[in-house]
Amino acid sequence: MNNNSGKPTMTHYRWWVMSFIFVIYTVANADRANIGFALPFIQEEFNLSNTLAGLLISLFFAGYALFQIPAGYVIKKYGMRKAFALGMFLTSFFTALMGVVNNVLVLKLLRFFVGVSEAPVVIGSTVTINQWFPAKEKGTATGLFLAGSKFGPLIVPALCAWIIMTWGWRYIFVFFAIPGVLLSIFWYFMVRNTPEESRFVNKQEAAYIRDELPGKAQQPGEAPQKARFRYCWLDTLIRTRQVEELTTSKQVFRCWDIYGVALGYFSMVGIVSVLMSWLPKYLITERGFDLTSSAALAAAPFLGTVLGNFLGGVLSDRVLNKRRKPLMLLSAGATIFTMYSLVFAPESKAVLSLMLFMLGLMLSLGYSAYSVYAMGRASKEIYPVAYSVINMGGQLGGMCMPLIVGVILDRWNWDAVFIAMTGFCVLCFILVATVIEPLPKEVTVVRR
Repeated sequence: MNNNSGKPTMTHYRWWVMSFIFVIYTVANADRANIGFALPFIQEEFNLSNTLAGLLISLFFAGYALFQIPAGYVIKKYGMRKAFALGMFLTSFFTALMGVVNNVLVLKLLRFFVGVSEAPVVIGSTVTINQWFPAKEKGTATGLFLAGSKFGPLIVPALCAWIIMTWGWRYIFVFFAIPGVLLSIFWYFMVRNTPEESRFVNKQEAAYIRDELPGKAQQPGEAPQKARFRYCWLDTLIRTRQVEELTTSKQVFRCWDIYGVALGYFSMVGIVSVLMSWLPKYLITERGFDLTSSAALAAAPFLGTVLGNFLGGVLSDRVLNKRRKPLMLLSAGATIFTMYSLVFAPESKAVLSLMLFMLGLMLSLGYSAYSVYAMGRASKEIYPVAYSVINMGGQLGGMCMPLIVGVILDRWNWDAVFIAMTGFCVLCFILVATVIEPLPKEVTVVRR
């Protein structure tokens, strides 16, 4: 295709790839979130305490967390395309089996394997963004990717309520598995490891992604221009520094900044996993809402997270000039107050819905920054390992916190749950404050 000047028009296939990621990750997260509505019925059928129910939820995140780093190495060695497709296929396969078993031990094992299978999907998604998008679009793309992760839990409550009322809780897992199988096959044929390998990407788009498009012509003897970065008061607060790029696994595993971000992510992912898995039970058993009302209220925080993830990515790229740490701190700080406010939640459904929406919005503003941080800290070759460490930290939070909630509920009440989650938000803020915000690569610093 040519434009009016006769020059080839740049393709935009990277945004099609982004739409594939959004849809597939929506389905993947629906597979993990659907257990929240099934949980009260599973507890009743298998006579599970809250602690054992929390363990069932945590087993997904145990498998997911433990296989983050192995998944990173597998993708680094064999490529994203095959690992992603196989991971999504197996995620859906094990999800379907959860709807047909009658043994609680087998149900727990299947939940663990769903987590193991999904590990290459999340690492593969972020690796795809890192390979398929230029630096100035990575925050926006990651925000869209994580919006997909919250769009799944947004649509799950209504679908689950309808399936349960029509067929029963087991059919939740069977029906949710079908799209994932089809999409895994679709991904394998439509997305390559790099843009250069794709028949849908022309040379202009590949050059744009690599930041190699020709710019303003240089005058004879003029030095190549670099991007300008204005160093301001905010950079003093967030400890912006020029740092060495991480290029080896050894450097990644010795870098406190990676661990600090991973430990902060522990709290954020943990809170999301609690909302996915325990919120429906809170609404049904603690607040006494019917199934339909609970479905609407359970979707409220994830409506906020969809908006927050997208908005956070755009702000990080376009307003904060690729600074990632400010939104991490804002998100953690704001979530301290929105989470604690649930201790005083009123009886009004409208007010409670607004409170849950604001909780999701504040929680997710900095969510994408955790993924994008490693893109600015590590080389593209070692990024899968760096991000796998960060995401493993997050998923360990997803593993631990639902179980912690179950233990708390067997001993105390929901107010104690909300106070404990508030404490984790405070911890997240402190840990993220210790890490360095790296200066963007290849920039000229302008101080003012």
